[in-house]
Amino acid sequence: MGFISPVGSDAQGNPRATGSMQSLGKDDFLQLLVTKLQNQDPLKPMEDEDFVAQLAQFSSLEQMYNIAEGIASSNEWDFLQMQSINNVMASGLIGKDVKATYEGVYVDQDNAPQITYTMSSPADEVTFVITDMSGNTVATVTQDNVDAGVNTFTWEGCDSAGNRVDQGYYLVEATATTSSGATIKPSLSLAGRVEAIVYREGAAYLRVNGTEVALGDVSAIGEPGTYTGETDQPES
Repeated sequence: MGFISPVGSDAQGNPRATGSMQSLGKDDFLQLLVTKLQNQDPLKPMEDEDFVAQLAQFSSLEQMYNIAEGIASSNEWDFLQMQSINNVMASGLIGKDVKATYEGVYVDQDNAPQITYTMSSPADEVTFVITDMSGNTVATVTQDNVDAGVNTFTWEGCDSAGNRVDQGYYLVEATATTSSGATIKPSLSLAGRVEAIVYREGAAYLRVNGTEVALGDVSAIGEPGTYTGETDQPES
């Protein structure tokens, strides 16, 4: 006894998309219209108003399709244009002082990302939990006897087993424990001089004190010395 599949197939035997998987475009609508004309009863031709109404529907469908394509192209162009403007603006920040907050660091093939953070009070230990973009913990590292103020920790870009992690962006969550046993939350923030601009996948990242932050994470920009207290000295 042969098996009859409940899923329809085309002339090549490939399953046809059905239900929510199926979508009709303007070409499908035109094919349906032509098929209907070919199979109508010649003794009972279509009424003129029905034919005109169907042609009007097809014309409306064509216009809606073209409008949708135009909007999609316009949005893509606007995005690329805005990205180009941001990249040009970023290059003008080299040598400026900035303040920024961030959520993670980028690991490439051989870098060792620096994690800059600010403490409101001294702590016996600061714990950094580093996760990938899927939320999986890749490493947990600690730093002991941390002073109040701005501190820096270098992550070698390795997981808990000592293996180099894949290239990509990793989130960082920091918690600290004081000598009294209280838990405080360090701030992943920094203030410093923009040393360089790095471009990845069309986005600009500022390198500040060895830490890379996205342009959108910058909260303040100033002339040299505004936040670092160090101004450029003219050459004698």
